Amino acid sequence: MDIKKGIAVSPGVSIGKCLIIDSEDYRIPRRQIDASQRMGEVQRVRNAFRDAVVELTELEQAQDDTAGGRIKDIFAVHLRFLRDRRLRKRVTDLVFDESVTAEYAVVTVFHEIAAHFTSVKDSYISERADDIYDLERRLLKLLLGSKREDLARLREEVVVVARELSPTQTAGFNKAFVRGIASDAGGRTSHAAIVARSLGIPAVVALEDLTEIVRGGDNVIVDGNRGLVIVNPDDETLQQYETYSADFVALEHRLDTIREKPAVTRDGVKITLLGNIEFPDEAEMILEKGGEGIGLYRTEFLYLNRPTEPTEEEHYRAYAQTIGVLKDRPIVFRTVDLGADKYTQRKRFAPEPNPFLGLRSIRLCLQNLAMFKTQLRAILRASVLGPVKVMFPLITNLQELMQAKMILHDVMEDLDEESIAYNRDIDVGIMVETPSAALTASTLARESDFFSIGTNDLTQYTLAVDRGNELVSTLYSPADPAVLRLIRTVIQDAYKAQIDLSVCGETASEPEYVMILLGMGVRTLSLAAPLIPEIKEMIRSVTIEECNSLTRKVLAMNSERQISSYIRSAARKVLPEAF
Repeated sequence: MDIKKGIAVSPGVSIGKCLIIDSEDYRIPRRQIDASQRMGEVQRVRNAFRDAVVELTELEQAQDDTAGGRIKDIFAVHLRFLRDRRLRKRVTDLVFDESVTAEYAVVTVFHEIAAHFTSVKDSYISERADDIYDLERRLLKLLLGSKREDLARLREEVVVVARELSPTQTAGFNKAFVRGIASDAGGRTSHAAIVARSLGIPAVVALEDLTEIVRGGDNVIVDGNRGLVIVNPDDETLQQYETYSADFVALEHRLDTIREKPAVTRDGVKITLLGNIEFPDEAEMILEKGGEGIGLYRTEFLYLNRPTEPTEEEHYRAYAQTIGVLKDRPIVFRTVDLGADKYTQRKRFAPEPNPFLGLRSIRLCLQNLAMFKTQLRAILRASVLGPVKVMFPLITNLQELMQAKMILHDVMEDLDEESIAYNRDIDVGIMVETPSAALTASTLARESDFFSIGTNDLTQYTLAVDRGNELVSTLYSPADPAVLRLIRTVIQDAYKAQIDLSVCGETASEPEYVMILLGMGVRTLSLAAPLIPEIKEMIRSVTIEECNSLTRKVLAMNSERQISSYIRSAARKVLPEAF
């Protein structure tokens, strides 16, 4: 039995057989297979070589004989390698003799060959190492691609284990069969973690080397409450977790019974609970869990995992579908928050050395006006169907906000000329998620109808911590005094300007942060749908005076560790089942 400690990112407990998803972008760990699996792996190697030959032959034939002569020579070299029976035999012999996966055998053999070429002093021969690595990546893509297809056709419950998962991979999981997620990399607010919470799948990340310990088919427990992953648990541990899992499910069912009850503190203060969604079909869950609307509609799903940008009609249909589900409840559409870290269109820009500080979110939109206007047209057209608001992400200064509003007004004029109906009084707000926006909130408030504090990025940028990097993820904490003081500044400036304010970052989903947010004056929270009942129960168990008292004490503290310990202890006394 192996126990790994990571970061709990999506609550719940799952027990199931392990399914490992590798990525050609990362080191493939040595993974043993059973003797009965060897012939299947050998056949996978043969299929990958065969398919690679087909791919390269088609690419070679597509080249022009004159301009593409040099390119055709490169393809010819690659094809000679792939057709070399001795090379393929080295790979299949390694699979059979040492009982390892096809992926590991390919990496091992091709690295040995590349190392041999590199050691030769002749520059022409040493440069052939690049060809070997190119072929290795092609074979891995074919091998791993077939596994991804198998994932889409799951017919049994599994726990997915990976080096790292993208948000689109996670979003594509069938919740009926993917019961848990565990990854070596990632942080609490990585995009894959956010999607896992939205889908209600227990998940633990930042496990460092789990993929090197676990084997496909191993029995695995994912404890999304405590941040533990247990590989091949003994009978006693398995029985304990089966009981624990049943208790947690019972708690969830009990919390679901308060769906129709209002989120009101014990001393009668009403708190509005909204939901965050990634996809239109999640809107139903918001209502099922007792949410009062959508405070953050992430619209990136329309752009991800597809070769072309969505049309205006595709935008409009998705938005209209969601409005139809929520009817007269409010919906805040955040304009696309894309960037170099997750932009997947064919129209790629050059890779950026630091995408989180680069061309992303509103910056990307302001430099791609056709894309931006397409989405704004769809949002405005949908605004006549229900109470819709539009929100711009990653606003860092007044100039960006004014530019975005000017483009919105340009789109309104275009719709006027075409006699297309829209809500002329649509509310326009911004996400406050950078220190510069927080520190100039009083100025930005004069041009905004509402603020939504995005605590994920605000924490990341304030503390200079990459929230998806497991090496520094322990330094990421919304309880840091610097972050809390910025949040308080934004809240105070919003109240002075008499505009609406909500918190839509993952902090709003954490029971331990509820009291301090209420104590600082927040009256609207937007969070992942599965967590709404738990946060509602927390709200119904406290008074505003208790929250104010806690906040005064916390804001006088200078240590993140002291603050985290204090607010967690206070929350545990109120709602012990959540911890």
